[in-house]
Amino acid sequence: MRQIASITQIPGIKAANYTNAEAGTGCTVIICPEGATGAVDVRGGAPATRETDLLRPEETVQILNAVVLSGGSAYGLAASCGVAEELERHGIGLDVGVGVVPIVSGACVFDLACGAPDVRPTAENGAEATRKALANEGEPLERGCVGAGTGCTVGKLGGPELTMKSGLGEDVECAGELVCGAVSAVNACGDVVDPETGKPIAAMRTPDGKGLGNTVEALLAMQAKMPLSRTNTTISCVVTNAKLTKAQATKVAQMSADAYAHAIRPTHSTNDGDTIFVMATGKVDAPVDIVGALATRALERAIADGAKSATSMFGLPAASDLK
Repeated sequence: MRQIASITQIPGIKAANYTNAEAGTGCTVIICPEGATGAVDVRGGAPATRETDLLRPEETVQILNAVVLSGGSAYGLAASCGVAEELERHGIGLDVGVGVVPIVSGACVFDLACGAPDVRPTAENGAEATRKALANEGEPLERGCVGAGTGCTVGKLGGPELTMKSGLGEDVECAGELVCGAVSAVNACGDVVDPETGKPIAAMRTPDGKGLGNTVEALLAMQAKMPLSRTNTTISCVVTNAKLTKAQATKVAQMSADAYAHAIRPTHSTNDGDTIFVMATGKVDAPVDIVGALATRALERAIADGAKSATSMFGLPAASDLK
């Protein structure tokens, strides 16, 4: 079984980050210049998204050129405009006779409470990440407090003083010639747990700040709604070399959503904007259920990696700080 370290090593896929560490925000761009089959699954109650309707199986556009994961809440959607404009300059997009229209979908996390709330990813930042991605010749995508994960936090039920830092995670899984990779910006209100053991990785801390609490138990004890209304979102992109139709890619996106339940507790709340994109490059024949199972494994491990690879910032500790 082959080993691939990053989605950037999947033929036909380019990816890179733009990071503003001082302001606590950024964006992550995943590009398929030749066009991938795209799909999306939105489970959260408060999403900030672009070009999701176009990915429905019944719609006529059959390619997806890029997915943008961004900070900045709804303001961060501007980064996708910059990605589209930069791709157009490179002649990448849907041929419409008088030129090309790059098909760019995206989603944002709310990171305005971490760092500078008035600094968000811009169109130029998206363009910068695109140029970097197109020039990338297989260098692994940077993970942790970078890109869309720069301002991500988790375990927010107890308020800012008990919150922990999270970030951008990645994982790639292979089964024979089939490859499924996932990138996730983990900004959940809930706790991130190891998907195999259920043990917490990054969570709402105990009142003394030294241990990890349990958000679900605390929520049930409070008998109140989730705080920090509409400020919690985990956004992800699954990349596979499988040959899929839009309907099949949609099923893979739906199956992949199980990864959130495996690695985040609780998840898909009314105040989350949880979104999963799929990009399929169409190189390998594989049953949809196999693709979905492998994609789910990659995504749950990417979510865990988003917590494990984070470092402390803005006074918030990360999993690596807790012994």
